[in-house]
Amino acid sequence: MSLTFLRWLGFAGSLMLAVAGWLGGALPGADLATDPVKVARSDFGPVVLGFWLLGTAAQAWAWWSGRDRVPTLRWAAGTALLWLLPFLFVPPMGSRDVYSYACQGEMFVHGVDPYLHGINALPCTWVQMVSEIWRDSVTPYGPLFLIIAGAAVKLGGSLTGIIVVFRLVTFASILAVAACLPALARRCGIEPGRAIWVALAGPLVGAHLLAAPHNDAVMIGLLVAGLFLIVRADARPLPLLAGGLLLGLAVAVKATAVVVVPFAVLIAARPAARAASRLAACLRALPRPALLVGGASLAALAGVTVAGGLGFGWIPAMRGSASVIQFTSPPTAVGMTLTYAGQLVHPGFDAVPAVRALALVTLCIVLIVLLVRTLSAEDRERTALRGAALTMAAVVLLSPVFHPWYVFWPLTLLAATTLRTNAFMLVSIVAAFSVLPDGGGLPRFVKFPGAPLMTILIVVLVVRFVRRRTTPAQPDAQQRAVP
Repeated sequence: MSLTFLRWLGFAGSLMLAVAGWLGGALPGADLATDPVKVARSDFGPVVLGFWLLGTAAQAWAWWSGRDRVPTLRWAAGTALLWLLPFLFVPPMGSRDVYSYACQGEMFVHGVDPYLHGINALPCTWVQMVSEIWRDSVTPYGPLFLIIAGAAVKLGGSLTGIIVVFRLVTFASILAVAACLPALARRCGIEPGRAIWVALAGPLVGAHLLAAPHNDAVMIGLLVAGLFLIVRADARPLPLLAGGLLLGLAVAVKATAVVVVPFAVLIAARPAARAASRLAACLRALPRPALLVGGASLAALAGVTVAGGLGFGWIPAMRGSASVIQFTSPPTAVGMTLTYAGQLVHPGFDAVPAVRALALVTLCIVLIVLLVRTLSAEDRERTALRGAALTMAAVVLLSPVFHPWYVFWPLTLLAATTLRTNAFMLVSIVAAFSVLPDGGGLPRFVKFPGAPLMTILIVVLVVRFVRRRTTPAQPDAQQRAVP
């Protein structure tokens, strides 16, 4: 299968997905209580579902087939851009979050605190376009995104204009990833073209991240740009400060980005002279980068919070998203499965909160282990970048809530730091099929047996992982034959 064929197969997939979006996307007047049966019975239902499935399959196949065949960085970037272009000109699809963004921006413009009130409090002009379960929910996003949302409302004027502004911000963030990710890949010994291909050519990027559009792209764009400056700083204070500021801004969009900041500090730490060990050298060198990178991140976060005028209410507001109970989150799936079993004995049994709490403790342990490993690593820069990627992967896998586009977080960093991206690429492909073009999520219709099946899959994967880690390497056939 030639690379030319893969390029145009993926583009054909983009066009089919765009048609599905025009005919049955997350349109303003769409039915909010839709399901796959309703979609199939609608006027264009068979065309919408057919193009959505075929388009996703075509793009996923081309992406997967080309992952180890990318000839050049220019070819990868050009192909990814070609596949993204149709999604600049479609209505929202794959999610209705942009209507929530518009409402949150309108609240911000009118002086109503989105961290204390849901969009019903205004009420928002576009409240009828937002799913009912979110209308009384507070905003979990950081102050920078609310400032962006407020600016989109002022600049856009109409709903169409607001969506255009959000989409342009998202597209600019994707371009920032395309510009900065190759440098991170080179530092980790990864071919830049492959890194761009894995990060930006997948089926989630165009149809979900850009077409929706989602603010996750803004967070990752700032994150990658910040790491880019820090990696290339060579201990110069201004690039370190600028990189730290960008990381702080990423946290001010979504708090998830905070897990990368400690690794950025370690990247910036240069070994101290006359140290007895690598660990001692790194510890002696930490104060200056901690002040420059960490301090700049805190300053950016504090500055944006003050500029927004809403205080730190967004931190407790993040707990609101945990009200969603879906088996797509591994900890929640395990908790749901235990709950189903426990309720056979006690109807009020609920294991979800306990399993979620255990998962967050596990996440903290993973973060500490990866930081300690980075501290004592010989190639600290490369180890820190990979540690940041693995920590972001752990955040996605151990968080109480999982949405398909969350895969973009770790996959972007993993693409630049390791060749072992197949697992997350497969998750990305499955996730792309799990949402309908109108934004309806399929998993909510199959909570049972979805949760038990997910739990079984988790157990199988954990057992395989433990066996691979504990089973000693077997001698090859020739060694076994030697008496």
